[in-house]
Amino acid sequence: MPDQQHTIGSAPPGRQAANERRPAASSDTAPAERKQAGRVGFIGLGHMGIAMATNLARNGWQVIGLVRRPELREELSRLGLEPSIDISDLFDCPIVITMLPDDRAVRDVVLGRNGLSRGLKRGAVHLSMSTISTAAATEMAAEHARAGQGYVAAPVFGNPDAAKARELFVIAAGAAADIERCQPIFDVLGQRTFVVGPDSATANLIKLAGNAMTATTVEMLGETLALARKRGIDPEGFLDIMTATMFGSRVHRIYGAKIAAQRYAPGGFVFPLALKDVRLALAEAEAAGVPMPSVGVVRDRLIAGMARGYGTLDWSALGLLAAEEAGLGPETRPTGTSPSNQNT
Repeated sequence: MPDQQHTIGSAPPGRQAANERRPAASSDTAPAERKQAGRVGFIGLGHMGIAMATNLARNGWQVIGLVRRPELREELSRLGLEPSIDISDLFDCPIVITMLPDDRAVRDVVLGRNGLSRGLKRGAVHLSMSTISTAAATEMAAEHARAGQGYVAAPVFGNPDAAKARELFVIAAGAAADIERCQPIFDVLGQRTFVVGPDSATANLIKLAGNAMTATTVEMLGETLALARKRGIDPEGFLDIMTATMFGSRVHRIYGAKIAAQRYAPGGFVFPLALKDVRLALAEAEAAGVPMPSVGVVRDRLIAGMARGYGTLDWSALGLLAAEEAGLGPETRPTGTSPSNQNT
């Protein structure tokens, strides 16, 4: 993406402030009420996607969800979604959201024989909330423009728990009119929207840079908490001091608490997804001529963790790796892991 200046800001005046708390969404919204906000398609019903789609259904949207496994249709119906195994059932939706794991998955959904660029009506918007490369975002935007469709890149900061609580932060880029159409969706899913300009690649670059920062922070948390443990300092007490003084961010508090308590469990932002984002960030840095040595270290740490069988664990398990290399190790091995080599 060429160097350029962008105006970065929050949602337009009148949108909900970041610190304004919404009432909790009701889980028993009647079907007739769900349809009042409009129809939206949803592709990518993983841990994040299912939380986001469910919140939309509970807050007035008729959500047509593409499901790859037919046996899940009953479960999705109970959550208020209208599941379909046929992508063409989403083509009449004015907005289709994708929450997919990587470039390849997004390209398959958009550019495939029965993809969104071929099937969506003119004027419909593809709202991509996936974390993908800037090259893929630019490619998708151009393809939709050729088809007379809109494209908004809106990756989010936040984990599945934040998605369930409607506490995501949305980074949105695209045509102003298309973002305006998507804003009611952002208002349901997140606590604040940052509009970063018309170039969709900008939103994805910001997300990749943010994930690189998080990865290096989690690695440093693992190393310093290993030091505290090995020198006989209570890791939770140490973390309390750090988060109450100079390091009080959400990353330090959330992931630091997991590492201090040695709560390494499957799920969350697992090692392969973290590695994908770190590699994408490093590719962006190389293209721009920007050295990022600390991010390179985390890339290698994630690879090492996967080789040790930790590919199913949340990236907070970088702390597990640091503890093991310090000769500490956890009191119990995380569920679902093996000391043998296992790339997942």
